[in-house]
Amino acid sequence: MEIQVAEAVKWVMVCKTEDVPQNGGACVKYKDEQIAIYNFARRGEWYATQNLCPHKQQMVLSRGMIGSTGDTCEPKVACPFHKKAFSLISGECLSGEEYQLKTYPVKVEAGMVYLGIE
Repeated sequence: MEIQVAEAVKWVMVCKTEDVPQNGGACVKYKDEQIAIYNFARRGEWYATQNLCPHKQQMVLSRGMIGSTGDTCEPKVACPFHKKAFSLISGECLSGEEYQLKTYPVKVEAGMVYLGIE
């Protein structure tokens, strides 16, 4: 039997809910990382990924279009420049390429947005 050790998640308050447009995104900086936060109001869900699009190495994903894809209606973000689409759950590139985004857990409490940082 293999034992897996889970890293502790530290919740960090990064902004107010009103700072992120409904059905859109915003960028926050935590230490040296730019993190895109998405308010997917149509679904009542929040997501966070790295802001850097791995395709052309541009800090633009917070400005991307969010939506759903496939039979499972998986939430996604598309890069505003080259339209590469990424899962907001796994970070996987949905355009069939080997790109991968880092994702972060998000929680909202009392009008504040928190990111789970390992």
